[in-house]
Amino acid sequence: MNLAKKNNNLFVIGDAHWNYASYYINLEMHEKAFLHFNEGFKAFNKGNYKYESAKMLYGMADIKGIYRDYISSEILTIKSIEIFKNLDKYYDLYVLYNYLAIIQEQIKEFDKALKYYNKALSYYKKVDNNNKRYLSIYNNIGNIYFKKKDYKKAIEFYNKEFEKNISEEQYARTTDNLAYCKLKMNDTTGVKTLFFKALDIRERINNKTDITFNKIHISDYYLYKKDTINALRYSNEAHKLAKELKSGEDYLTTLQQLSKLDTKNSKKYLDRYIEFNDSLIMVERRTQNKFTRIEFETDEIKEESERLALKAEILSQQRIWIVGGSISLLLILSLLYFLRVQKVQNEKLRLESEQQKANEEVYVLTLQQQAKLEEERVKERNRISAELHDGILGKLFGTRVNLGFLGMQMTTDTQESHQKFLDDLQDIEKEIREVSHKLSDNFDDSNINFVTIIQQLLEEKGVIGSFQTHFSSDKNIAWTKINEITKANVYRIIQEALQNIIKHANAKNVHLIFYLDNESLAIKIKDDGVGFDTKKGKKGIGIKNINTRVKKLDGTLLFDSKLNEGTELKIIIPYTLI
Repeated sequence: MNLAKKNNNLFVIGDAHWNYASYYINLEMHEKAFLHFNEGFKAFNKGNYKYESAKMLYGMADIKGIYRDYISSEILTIKSIEIFKNLDKYYDLYVLYNYLAIIQEQIKEFDKALKYYNKALSYYKKVDNNNKRYLSIYNNIGNIYFKKKDYKKAIEFYNKEFEKNISEEQYARTTDNLAYCKLKMNDTTGVKTLFFKALDIRERINNKTDITFNKIHISDYYLYKKDTINALRYSNEAHKLAKELKSGEDYLTTLQQLSKLDTKNSKKYLDRYIEFNDSLIMVERRTQNKFTRIEFETDEIKEESERLALKAEILSQQRIWIVGGSISLLLILSLLYFLRVQKVQNEKLRLESEQQKANEEVYVLTLQQQAKLEEERVKERNRISAELHDGILGKLFGTRVNLGFLGMQMTTDTQESHQKFLDDLQDIEKEIREVSHKLSDNFDDSNINFVTIIQQLLEEKGVIGSFQTHFSSDKNIAWTKINEITKANVYRIIQEALQNIIKHANAKNVHLIFYLDNESLAIKIKDDGVGFDTKKGKKGIGIKNINTRVKKLDGTLLFDSKLNEGTELKIIIPYTLI
């Protein structure tokens, strides 16, 4: 590097940085690797070495992809592709389109991903046979169809993968994917054999990352088979491996899995999931910012050096330029300060957006947990009803019949008292039957849904606010087919509205109505509180929060209030089913 810099040999400078980057990649020191890819690109680009410049861009794109900066990664990849197209580098184009498809898969743009995989295959056909190295594209395409829940199509491409000359590692990966796809289709024929066949290969070549993934799938298989002991065993093994390997995504997956399997410690695993997910996001964000600073600061340092050299030359020729240089410097510093303030504000907005997204995920988990608890309550209620009806009631009936036979052998006076006791037993049977029917009436699994959770919220807030609650919901609303994020936002909107009523309305009655309005879902929240003049009154933070959430759902908020006549909110959002 030193010799190349003395001779201003741009190719060797770029090549040395490339080797440095490769060295740090092997050590998984990605920040230093990124720095050298960036410097290598500048040298190659300045020397007009097109192929090498494109390689450096791809190196930076790959590192940004590791830390989920998918937008920057995609931009760098496309720049690299444009260069390789002009150079007719078919193998490199094949590799880059494959990587571009992987990025699209990560951001759930599945149709784009399929488009890029097919593009990659078209370039693969143009590559000279001596230079071909297959990248498991058919397996990747299968994964796309799997995520689109087109399992038959996914299996078709997994089978295509086996027709290729693939390595043991690729074979194990595709076998595991094929087995898991069949499991999702509720077809367990040979699935267990396929899972353990893949696991044997991975354990033999000691690919711990893939072993973790394999054991997660095996745990799901045993859960499907209702073998909780083995499901918990393999989930725990995968959890330990993910922790050892510091694999964030797999660690989060196993936490979710364990929260379902280990019911005693479910809350502990969910809390850990939320905590770790937040910390993982923060680490990735900090790393992304470091990469941005590397690109910015290296250019800034060079520009500052050139500016100082020019200033020294000007000062040596004419001192009057000091004033002009000082003014220029102040303007530059002011501009940098302004840019810095803008950057901080943008960062703050981004953090708030991500925090809101994290909060929504927490509320989704909370709603799901509440639904699960309510379902267990209903099951227990139905069990008690069945026990009363089929067990105790049957025994009472048998006892009454037997006493009836005994009555035939008694005297007339005794028979009257005996008949009275029989009538009392019959009345007891009737009461138990009524209690049993009331316990079982209108309680089945179909009633355990989002509406139940909203009713609980309404009742809880009614107790706090000392007002009567009235609730109705259109039975045609398919809550089970509305996505969880929409339901979480609806829950938060209603929660915020009820909180406002408690704080300000002094209401005696609150009405909450869900109904369908053409192709939209309408929510009406009405109270008979003190109300206010909408022309004079200022809208508080509560209404602003509701308005923000309604806009996020592409909906509209209609607001009406009059003094001493109460307040009415009407929210209309698209009725979209999954």
